[in-house]
Amino acid sequence: MKLVLGNFLFVLFLFAACQSNDVTKYVDPNIGGLATLLAVKNPTVHRPHSMVRVYPVTKPGLMDRYLSDKIYGFALNMPAYRVGHVTEIMPTAGTLNVNQIESASSYDHDQEQVHPWYHKVLLEDSNIEADWTTTERAVVYRFSFNGQDAKQIIFRGDHKASFQVSGHSIVQGWEEFYQTKQYFYAELSSPFDRSGSFEKGVVNDKIEIDGNNIGVYVGFEKLDKPIEVRVGISLISQEQAMKNLHAEMQGKSFGDIQGESHRIWAKELGKVQVEGGTERQKRIFYTSLYRCNERMVDITEDGQYFSGYDKKIHQSEGHPFFVDDWLWDTYRGLHPLMLILNPAQQGEMVQSYVRMYEQSGWMPSFPQFYGDFSAMIGFHSAALVWDSYQKGVKNFDVQKAYEGLRKNAMEATMLPWRSGPMCSLDSFYHKNGWYPALPKDSVETVSMVDGFERRQAVALTLEHSYDDWCLAQLANALGKAEDYSYFLKRSKNYRNVFNPATGFMAPKMANGKWIEPFDPQLSGGIGSRAYYAENNAWTWNFSVTQDIPDLINLLGGNEKFVKRIDALFNEPSHISKWQFMGQFPDATGLNGMFVTGNEPSFHIPYLYNYAGQPWKTQRRIREIMDLWFDDRPLGIPGDEDGGGLCSWYVFSAMGFFPVTPGSGIYALGSPFFNSIKIQLPEGKTFQVLAEGCSQKAKYIQSAKLNGKILDTPFISHQDIMQGGKLHLVMGTRPNKSWGLKPL
Repeated sequence: MKLVLGNFLFVLFLFAACQSNDVTKYVDPNIGGLATLLAVKNPTVHRPHSMVRVYPVTKPGLMDRYLSDKIYGFALNMPAYRVGHVTEIMPTAGTLNVNQIESASSYDHDQEQVHPWYHKVLLEDSNIEADWTTTERAVVYRFSFNGQDAKQIIFRGDHKASFQVSGHSIVQGWEEFYQTKQYFYAELSSPFDRSGSFEKGVVNDKIEIDGNNIGVYVGFEKLDKPIEVRVGISLISQEQAMKNLHAEMQGKSFGDIQGESHRIWAKELGKVQVEGGTERQKRIFYTSLYRCNERMVDITEDGQYFSGYDKKIHQSEGHPFFVDDWLWDTYRGLHPLMLILNPAQQGEMVQSYVRMYEQSGWMPSFPQFYGDFSAMIGFHSAALVWDSYQKGVKNFDVQKAYEGLRKNAMEATMLPWRSGPMCSLDSFYHKNGWYPALPKDSVETVSMVDGFERRQAVALTLEHSYDDWCLAQLANALGKAEDYSYFLKRSKNYRNVFNPATGFMAPKMANGKWIEPFDPQLSGGIGSRAYYAENNAWTWNFSVTQDIPDLINLLGGNEKFVKRIDALFNEPSHISKWQFMGQFPDATGLNGMFVTGNEPSFHIPYLYNYAGQPWKTQRRIREIMDLWFDDRPLGIPGDEDGGGLCSWYVFSAMGFFPVTPGSGIYALGSPFFNSIKIQLPEGKTFQVLAEGCSQKAKYIQSAKLNGKILDTPFISHQDIMQGGKLHLVMGTRPNKSWGLKPL
């Protein structure tokens, strides 16, 4: 009866949502569950920025998780984005079988309900209904056994772990992940009749077990009602996991928790209200906004937190501690988006970076709960700190932040996928102003260089030039004149890798000579990693966001610059497409050589604005968004990377994008919706009103900002945050005389 009532209330909720302005009805976590080539999205249930993120465990190693025929378990948590889950739980019926493959069950997407706050599936082989919802540090799974067979619930760990069964209703333990323990404490709503453990598939009657590839199980002979398994998670201790569970779930029913989570999501996603557009566009938009609220993750527990940066427990002193960020992906769009929607929270995230520096001695780039993940290139914490500070976010220790940023810039290695002190290549860069490249087929001479990632010499020079620009601006704001001059000079290092003979940012050897022969499409091996990062010279040629006027001059002035962008979108591959994708697996969503699905491309369509042809930005943006994004499982054109692609879509659908984080300027594009209202702090609202907007009417004819004529395709962060209205009149043909006023 309770289950029937619960289903009725759920249907009632959906009806009410559809009758209101509750935008959660547009969110589908299964969007992106299939990949064009690389990684996919899990349909995670969680609260915004919460420590607990859970999802069904599908076929191990299967990238396209949406196509999995079976569910193999349910995660107790995903502590690090897209790296995997820690500990899983699986209900089974009939003869006990602890083998993960053999105990898996078929499921059907047509029988599932999936939302950011709630997920329900039918395990068809065992006829078990499973649904779940979460708080910030706990998850509750509910299993409805519909047969008369013996019933079990299995807890598994793939890594080093320790599990214990206590009494007749408690299972607890920990599992190690990247040499860091995640503790759990689980309470069952009905007592079990039997229990035991297993190691590498061998079952015994022990109720405590330690080791690798282990687990425990509990069994029920009679169970005539759904059973709830409520699990608290902690990075501190099992006792803290229990406290987290009781603090967040005690006295609340499953429906209470589910409803509370839904209200939280409705409030968060409702900060942006759109009108017009299609149902498809709204589904993509709000699902993208949901994805943007997954990271960073607050791992504060009851006024304290475990830090993977010094392996100690710290008092939070009233400030949350955030981890799980990939700055190479998120500084471009995700953090700038949240600086509009949640600026105070962004300040706490920056302060978390400061704490990590204090605890480890370096500013991290890919901070995880276990420490920094040495990935990609650049010191983009400089972009995060400066962009936040210049946008008025001051609730962090900026002097200590600057200290850490300066140390990275002066003492840390720049090598891809490496961290720690400088090497000889870094010393060369500091002295000469470019990262030295090796000719094709050369043997690497520096052992610290990763054999697969290689030197990425041109991309390193370009990205660190931008980071140094950010650091220079921060130094200037803090009155550090000598540092300002020094880092501003270093921010011009991109000029050292521009070859005027080819018109490309190109690899240069230590002797100052250019690498020859040079093919801007194919040189550099897999992902062009000898010289670039994941993409070729066509993409990286436009990676000078800190000094776009100078980039335009280097490429021959406005007219030639526009032609170069046009050429990017129309350049055919010199080899067959399957061969090209084999060399450039990150180059998904190809328009010519423009790569929709990879981060260094995000700003490029907006560069027409800087060269006097904003109507081309408007056309390109619409084309890219409509072609490469969808509201189906195959709906994200590349590695989403925890808010990277999705924040680009959200910004672009609203009609503007931060081409240069740290400048406080947004370049205008072409909004998808007739009206976009953004709820700001202090009760203010900023509206983008796109009069006459439609699929064909994508070109800006005229614009007003707060009633005053706007004849430039740019607005400022201040324009947005003080509230007001951007009124665009749209048309089916480009107005080539609008927006010619330079930045």
